[in-house]
Amino acid sequence: MKIVVLDGETLNPGDLSWQAISDLGKFSCFARTPDAEIIPRAQDAEIVFTNKTPLDAKTLAQLPKLKYVGVLATGTNVVDIAAAKDLGIVVTNVPAYGHDAVAQMVFAHILHHTQAVAAHHQAVAAGQWTSCSDFCFTLMPLQSLKGKTLGLIGYGDIGQQVAKLALAFGMKVLVNTRTEPAHLPQGVSWTSRDKVLKESDILSLHCPLTPETNELINAQTLELMKPQALLINTARGGLIDEAALAVALTQGRVFAGVDVLSTEPPSMDNPLLSAPNISTSPHNAWATKEARQNLLNIATENLKSFLQGNIRNCVNSK
Repeated sequence: MKIVVLDGETLNPGDLSWQAISDLGKFSCFARTPDAEIIPRAQDAEIVFTNKTPLDAKTLAQLPKLKYVGVLATGTNVVDIAAAKDLGIVVTNVPAYGHDAVAQMVFAHILHHTQAVAAHHQAVAAGQWTSCSDFCFTLMPLQSLKGKTLGLIGYGDIGQQVAKLALAFGMKVLVNTRTEPAHLPQGVSWTSRDKVLKESDILSLHCPLTPETNELINAQTLELMKPQALLINTARGGLIDEAALAVALTQGRVFAGVDVLSTEPPSMDNPLLSAPNISTSPHNAWATKEARQNLLNIATENLKSFLQGNIRNCVNSK
């Protein structure tokens, strides 16, 4: 059995082991695969793993031996799920592998904003502390999280983990989801989206990107937010109208911390890359070594289960 990983570099840049998967068949792993090389590399494979390499209907139709696609991520938009089902190809994904890592990045951006550690480090390195008349100095007012309101749009595994961290900081948490959760912990309240926008000191996005949530944050919803509120996005870049956010950032009406953009990697003309009052990380909230190892473990177990006839985490059940 031939097993091909089309783009293993982001999951495993060399600090993890593919051994558990390679033991299951004739194994090939490519750091990344350009579109023109997908069919030549996967031509005789029964098993293909992909992260972001697209497998559309036309491509799948040219891989007659293919029986299984393992997506090395939670989102499966890189695979034509319906076409795979028609061709009898099982597609699995890896859900809930790194919610703690993403929640950690949410608070990395929050603390970057409230504590200004990077700015103060740069000032110290430039000699401002050694020349200071007092034992300490601040470049800007620092902010306590205790008593602040954190708004969450979306309340899945990641949103729930973010809420736990917020409660530990003494924050009040407001949640908006399509359906009101049956049970919420003390200190967490469900409410309307408009109320979340209007009352949050910090707003964090944790909903999927759908036609209904596309550019959820736009000129109109930004106007609803508190003056100088902080917007965090570790979900999907398309949730934000980036041009509208850039205007609000430039005007100093809001601040932002984002881990995702509408196109990745972004072009240099993306308005958020040159906007003030924003911190940007390169879609690596998910990528702690521990989260990546967990993802690889789940992907391995998905394949083992398939080979044993007990399919799990299938996204296109027959």
